[in-house]
Amino acid sequence: MPVQFSACTFGYRRRQRVIERLDFDVPAGRTVLLGPNGAGKSTLLGLAASALAPRDGDVVYAGMSTADRGAVGDYRRRVAWMPQQLAWVRGLTVRDQVAYVGWLKGMSRSDAWERALEALRQVELADRADERIGRLSGGQQRRVGVAQSLVHGAELLLLDEPTAGMDPRQRRVFHDVLGNLGRSVHVVLSTHDTADLDTTYDNVVVLVSGKVVYSGEVRDFLAHAAAGTAPGRTADAAYHALTETGTAWAF
Repeated sequence: MPVQFSACTFGYRRRQRVIERLDFDVPAGRTVLLGPNGAGKSTLLGLAASALAPRDGDVVYAGMSTADRGAVGDYRRRVAWMPQQLAWVRGLTVRDQVAYVGWLKGMSRSDAWERALEALRQVELADRADERIGRLSGGQQRRVGVAQSLVHGAELLLLDEPTAGMDPRQRRVFHDVLGNLGRSVHVVLSTHDTADLDTTYDNVVVLVSGKVVYSGEVRDFLAHAAAGTAPGRTADAAYHALTETGTAWAF
């Protein structure tokens, strides 16, 4: 399993816990993480990325715990995280920024520089490689964030609302990038967009108030939609059925 949460508890304030004693194994493959605002999706991804440390419990990937200082460097080289709020180094070009992230992940400067251009080609931004990031649109900046996640060949991609601000064509490019990744690369992606679930992803995880109320294959998720649901609305109907009941389904 890509990431294992064991009795994991986290809160931004001492008495306000976003996640409490979560025991959950993220499924292998390509997983979409759904849930209402405030459900804990960003927190879950931050914990999985080792950007956040659990107050109690443990987070483990490939046998490495985020609490093990001796292993955290290797952990972060094998995991890529794209947070919802992207931050840039002032003055860098698009290629500089992507290469810089590769260097931070342990790549040599020359390898990071070459791989940065390849990652930008994957998101169709190679022609903007020498421009300052501030000159790009919001959707293009999100694509730079995706390129940063791809540059060092991570085994696990953690993507928080990666398609926010993208137009329909940019979202199509993004889904094509995911589709072209090898099956050895695991993806966990949070979104409010239920389109393309059945063509892009293997699994769905639904989070409500810090609790996993559903985890399973996409086809089983879609089966929760009410009979007679209009074509094209199946995913939305299934999501509504699972989040409105508040019942945790077996997984």
